[in-house]
Formats: sequence, structure tokens, C-alpha cells
Amino acid sequence: MNQLPENIKTVYFLGIGGIGMSALARYFKEKKCMVSGYDKTPSPITDKLLTEEIDVHFEDNPDFIPDEADLVIFTTAIPTSNKEMQYVKEKQFPLMKRSEVLGCISKDKYTIAIAGSHGKTSITSMASLLFWEQKRLLSFIGGIALNFKSNFLYEADADCLIVEADEYDRSFLHLHPDTALISSMDADHLDIYETGQSMVDAFNRFANNIKSGGCLILKSDLLPRMHFAGKIYTYNLNSPANDFYASDIVIKEERYQFNIHTPTGIIENISFQTGGLHNVENAVAATALAWVQQLPFEWIKHKLSEYKGVKRRFEYIICRDDLIYIDDYAHHPNELKAAIQSAKLLHPTRKICGIFQPHLYTRTRDFADDFARSLDLLDEIILLEIYPAREEPIEGVDAQMLLNKIKNPAKRILDKNELIPYLKSIHPNLIISFGAGDIDRLVEKIKTAFSL
Repeated sequence: MNQLPENIKTVYFLGIGGIGMSALARYFKEKKCMVSGYDKTPSPITDKLLTEEIDVHFEDNPDFIPDEADLVIFTTAIPTSNKEMQYVKEKQFPLMKRSEVLGCISKDKYTIAIAGSHGKTSITSMASLLFWEQKRLLSFIGGIALNFKSNFLYEADADCLIVEADEYDRSFLHLHPDTALISSMDADHLDIYETGQSMVDAFNRFANNIKSGGCLILKSDLLPRMHFAGKIYTYNLNSPANDFYASDIVIKEERYQFNIHTPTGIIENISFQTGGLHNVENAVAATALAWVQQLPFEWIKHKLSEYKGVKRRFEYIICRDDLIYIDDYAHHPNELKAAIQSAKLLHPTRKICGIFQPHLYTRTRDFADDFARSLDLLDEIILLEIYPAREEPIEGVDAQMLLNKIKNPAKRILDKNELIPYLKSIHPNLIISFGAGDIDRLVEKIKTAFSL
């Protein structure tokens, strides 16, 4: 299906609790549709949807599907064994993937699509903050932007769309943006792509979906692997060989201060509260998007100073003299490395106790050596068992396999119910929790356990 059905009044979601799906649910709610859906388990996202009068249930039961549904939207995380999915197909409801729906929404809007194996959520949330109030904006963010406490921004007459372009399952190929940004192309999702080169090929296809006359903004080290004949702007953290880069980066009172260079001038003395040099680079990327749309330099500087980050992206949960607790969504070796190095830079006198829940058997298998090298940067390593998500177990792939590859002797595997008693026993002064599974359910428990 290449276009949305006409006169949509009732929309049903299979997997409504996903970060991307919940944003779409909110979109159709704003369009005055009746919205409801299924998810496997309750979560803070589904709790919030329920407060917004979006009906959510957690039983795989076709009786919950409205007979009058004009459109059923599904996520590829829904297994083929799901009874509701089987029923929808049998009854031939209009059925679309989330990515197909985003592609349809984008057709009549100036579209800015932000892609990358990591970094895209932070850049999307920063760009959304920069564009909000400057453009009539619709934005789909792959995380909860703390400035808005939402993953979705909506203006009824929006003519500009900012969308996080997800490479999983080649979803981003449904988008045909006016401006696209690619932050990274690290091998990932090898259960889908099989090889790193196959993933790079998909990013090239995404870039070549850019509309005629549009432009690509690219992190400079990706340039040798990108085959795009249109206009390219490059960015980097601090290399003057690029169109956009930062200079004079210092830390003052636990905030970064820096300048951003653009093709037409310098934005000076930016004060930035979000941790990590990778986020300074993300700010450079978001500035490039704003520059293309001719947003004022003073506005960019002001809004970057107000940027609070994304929930679970280097998010400070506790910040006291005796304890800092940071929670991070990192689930790829390079993301882990970036977060750990950022913590070391910002808090050089503290020893880091890291809690990592590996996400997916295939990812753990494919990147086990890289995970071990990144985790070795920690002072103490706690592993939880692998979160399987959509996957069945793979023989020999478990937390013990990963633990065996870690060289640092200060390492252990704990069950979730053992975690807080152990943390209390060692009196850490810097904790970081990492992972894309259900480790987020432990964050509030850890916070409560260490509250004064």
C-alpha cells in the first residue's frame, strides 16, 4: 500500500508501546481519529498513552480489534505467531508498516530525515528544539525529548516534518526527504543486513532517495563510503576540513562551552549542558540542519543552551557529591565506548560501576569482542542476562560468554533481584546503567534505593 486510505477515522496499532509507534498513535489522535492498540507488556509509554485517552491492552486477543478499523499499523517486532496479526491478515484489514505510514505523511511536507546507526535520536531532538517556533513543525523523535517530555511534536498546519529515519528492516527507504543527515554507518542489525557492506548499501539507497535539489549532511568520515551525486555538506567534532565543526571546546562548571563554525560564520560561546563530546558533535550536526534552513545564529545558540537531552541518553538520574547515577540507552559497542569515555572526561576522579544488559542474541554474538573491549573501560562491570526482544535463544550465546571475553577482573553476572543489594554493599560514587531492553524498569528502583 503506497498511500493512506481515505477518510481514516479509526486506527489500530499492533505494538503500540514502541517509541516510534506511540508517536504515530499520538499523530492520529491529533487528527481526531479513534486510536487503540495492543502491546505485549505495560510500560511507561503505554501508561502515558492511557492518560491521553488512547486505549491500550496487553492480551493477544483479536476481540479487541475494532471491526470498523480503517487502518492497522504494525511494527516488525510483532511475530507472525501473534493472533491479532493473523486475524488482521485473514480479515484483510488495510495493513501498513510504521515506516510506510511515515513515508505517506512525509509526501506533502518539506521533510528532514535524520539517520545513523547511533546519534540520530539526539540529533532529531536537538533539531526539533531548534526548529520549534521557527517553522510550522511536525516531528517524530525516537526517544522522549526532555525539553518537550514527548517523542512527538505537532502543529495542525505543519508544512515541515522532522523524522528520525530508522535503518532497522530498511524502514528508512520509505522516506524521500528534501534534506537528509547521516551520523554513522556502523555495522548493526546483522540479523537483517547479514554484512556491514549490505547496511552501507542501504544507507546509500536512503541518500539517493533525497529529492532533486535537496542536500545530504554527512559526518565526514563516512564520505569515502557514500555515493551521492547531489550537494553534500560535511560535519565533524573539531576538524576544520569540514563545512561544520566545533572549536575551543572546554568544560566549565560541568557544561561544555564551544564555538560552531558554519560556511557563513561562527556561532560563538555556546553553553551546552548535555554530557559527552559525542553530543557536542551532535549539536554541530543539528546546527547544520538549522543552517540549511537559514535559522538565525542567535536563536541556534540560545536553543542549544536550553537543550536538556533525551530520556535514557546519558541522562543524569542522581547528581550529588556522594553519588552520580547516569542511565544510557547504549546497546552497540561504539555507543558504550562513547558514553564511558564521556563519563570519564566529565568525572575524572570517580570510579565507574557499569551495569550492562546486552540486547539481542544476534547482536551479542556478532559484536562480543567489541562489547568486551568497550566494557573493559569500566572500573567495575555488572552484566545482566541478554534481553531477547524478538529473538529465540542461540546456543552458547549468553551473558557468561560475554563475561569470559572481558579482561577486567572486576566483573560479575547478577540477576535483577541481586543488583540493588550488591550496589548498596559496594558504595559506588558513579553508576551507569546501559541497554535497550527492560533495564529501564530498574532505573527508578536504583534511584529510590539511593535516595537520601
